[in-house]
Amino acid sequence: MSAAIMTCDLLVVGAGPAGLAAATQAAELGLSTVLIDEQPAPGGQIYRAIGTTPVQNRDILGADYWHGLNLLKPFETSGARHLASATVWSINARAGEANDAPAGYEVAYSVARPGEDPQAALLHCRHIILATGAQERPFPIPGWTLPGVITAGAAQILLKTSGVVPEGRTVLAGGGPLLYLLAYQYLNAGVKLDAILETTASGQWREALPHAWGFLRSPYLGKGLKLLRAVRKAVPIVSGVTALEAVAGVNGQVAQLRYEADGERHTIAVDQLLLHQGVVPNTNLSRAIGAEHVWNERQDCWEPQVDAWGATSVPNVTIAGDGAGIAGAMAAEHRGRVAAVHAAVALGRIDTAARDARAAAHLEALKRATRGREFFEVLYRPLPQFRRPVGDTIVCRCEEATAEQVRHAARIGCQGPNQLKAFLRCGMGPCQGRFCGLTVTELIADEQQRHPRDVGYYRLRFPTKPVTLGELATLPQTQASREAVVRFKK
Repeated sequence: MSAAIMTCDLLVVGAGPAGLAAATQAAELGLSTVLIDEQPAPGGQIYRAIGTTPVQNRDILGADYWHGLNLLKPFETSGARHLASATVWSINARAGEANDAPAGYEVAYSVARPGEDPQAALLHCRHIILATGAQERPFPIPGWTLPGVITAGAAQILLKTSGVVPEGRTVLAGGGPLLYLLAYQYLNAGVKLDAILETTASGQWREALPHAWGFLRSPYLGKGLKLLRAVRKAVPIVSGVTALEAVAGVNGQVAQLRYEADGERHTIAVDQLLLHQGVVPNTNLSRAIGAEHVWNERQDCWEPQVDAWGATSVPNVTIAGDGAGIAGAMAAEHRGRVAAVHAAVALGRIDTAARDARAAAHLEALKRATRGREFFEVLYRPLPQFRRPVGDTIVCRCEEATAEQVRHAARIGCQGPNQLKAFLRCGMGPCQGRFCGLTVTELIADEQQRHPRDVGYYRLRFPTKPVTLGELATLPQTQASREAVVRFKK
């Protein structure tokens, strides 16, 4: 017997600050709301495990992390339903009276419960808010796939969810606020860090200066100075790093880090190397659903094209938070509330006048939260050599395709990432291009002297996450689900 199909007015995908704020606001406006998220507990990356973390000393993770409780508690009493450990892998429009106005969406997802095989299910909703957040930008250097080399974001997940910290010789390399935040949290936890290798070019300070006035009036200034002072006092920092290479030892794990700074080559022994060069929007779902995307010149990445309310080019699909463009956790929270009141208008719960009145305070707070972002974007823009690798450096981790293989394909006529799938299978592995998509676009653009926006990106289709035939067999039979199975078989 097929399971009943859940129905709701609004589906929110992602339980980070944007998703929690959106679901809470929507439920308070009387919309039947479901919040679905891959993690076992809400919080997203920034507030991951906020209700369950074993790190109870609040000085370690800092006040900004514990702000997440202010989102979690209202959500728990809002009336919104939370589906945890659930992965959305297909979204299909349900036919309406007009071709361009779907009656709603049929969403396929799988729930993974401990000790059980994942079970697929369907949900029908009238409006969707994607709050899928950000992911770390690929950092393809030689040796980045070695055991012992992880991203700073992954290291922070281990800290928040399990209280796990590194032992032995630990080096952080790259640039951006998260790198120093993680270092600060490690220092608070008593971890010794051997060095931070800063890849931010010294000349970028001058390029960022025209945006300094906004930064000086932003909430980032005081927090940033306190954090930087503490880290610089405790950790040796090497500035002006222009090349990095992780080298394996006899056991196959990372053992050395070679780097170049100020024109001189150096080698440092390491047991762990943590890499980070900023975050970019997580766009796999928004692309698969057909939303228009544009190239962000300052951040060198793709982002969905949205209006002031987060509305996309797809009817009744809104995007909130960093998934619509990187702006930080506080901005994501306000974007979530703005998207929710817009959804309430689209669903006929309130009129535009009520929407504007309810959104006014959130829009004003959003301006304050994003003040100074331009300064960060220019200052921490990753250097080209760390975005566009050469030689045998792995680009596609799933298929082990190298930078030279991608560049060679571009030289012999491959016109874009989609055609590259036929050459090297890049983007066809389990991650569906998350780790290689930006790099592939930039490498083809580099070889052919084209702009990345003209090169394009992978054409993503559902399912956007790996799905077994067993999961498909558990789906209730509807027209949309049958079409999803047909696409899966193709």
